[in-house]
Amino acid sequence: MNRSVIFADVSLLLVAFVWGTTFVLVQNAIAFLEPFSFNGVRFFMAAFLLGGWLVIFEREQLKKINKKLLISGVILGLFLFLGYALQTIGLLYTTSSKAGFITGLSVVMVPVLSFMLLKIKPGFNAIIGVSIATAGLYFLTMTDKVSLNIGDAYVLICAVGFALHIIFTGKYSSKYPALLLTIIQVGTVALLSGIFAFFTENWQQAFETGVLFKTNVVTALIVTSLFATALAFFAQTAFQKYTTPTRVALIFAMEPVFAAAAGFMWANERLSFSALTGCLLIFAGMIFAEIPAKKTLSIFRKKTA
Repeated sequence: MNRSVIFADVSLLLVAFVWGTTFVLVQNAIAFLEPFSFNGVRFFMAAFLLGGWLVIFEREQLKKINKKLLISGVILGLFLFLGYALQTIGLLYTTSSKAGFITGLSVVMVPVLSFMLLKIKPGFNAIIGVSIATAGLYFLTMTDKVSLNIGDAYVLICAVGFALHIIFTGKYSSKYPALLLTIIQVGTVALLSGIFAFFTENWQQAFETGVLFKTNVVTALIVTSLFATALAFFAQTAFQKYTTPTRVALIFAMEPVFAAAAGFMWANERLSFSALTGCLLIFAGMIFAEIPAKKTLSIFRKKTA
């Protein structure tokens, strides 16, 4: 396997690790600062950090800003915001376990939508890996009764948003500078989160020092804005050009596995046998997709011969 592909996959796995392990931090923070307000501050801080890096160290990239780059970044930001916003709204009506599973269905949507929109045909291993990982997501998250409601519909659209974000990041990342593209999409999410917070939440809390400097809130904002937003989305934008959208989706399916592990270690949450089985299946699906297709087909032919 090409070294660039290996490095890209490892980097994206680290992104999933950061997202998963910061889930507990975010949960603790939004108990004091509402979700849209939290995301507005988080993404604004990330855009500010990346913008500062651009101005100080990469100022030459400013010459490359054009209409197409701006539109591409805004499109990515819209898809990303769609995912975050509808997941948040959906959680008002459904359970976190069902929301986790339905959001994870973006793993299935990515190869389907990639083929429909960009004519990227998934490989044999990718299809099997996605199937195994989807089963793992079910075992990991679906611990309650399966009954659909309006919240599930919101989360399903959220999954479409995340899937489209992965697909179009792959499309645009090879055309434009990663730093500029990241700043624009992160800034778009910050702006839209701020607008939604203004109309739906007590947005004034985002400017109250008594709220912002609570230990849970300030810790979550610093960690998520730097690691889970600025560095994570820059890494995704920079490295996704070396791999396929389906492989990225499978790697990101590890996020709930890391979240479950973090909950077990830091929040004393117990993992059931079903959850452990799900974690193993997701990991197995990701690994299976990494095996060269020729080896898999040769093994399959030997067994059926």
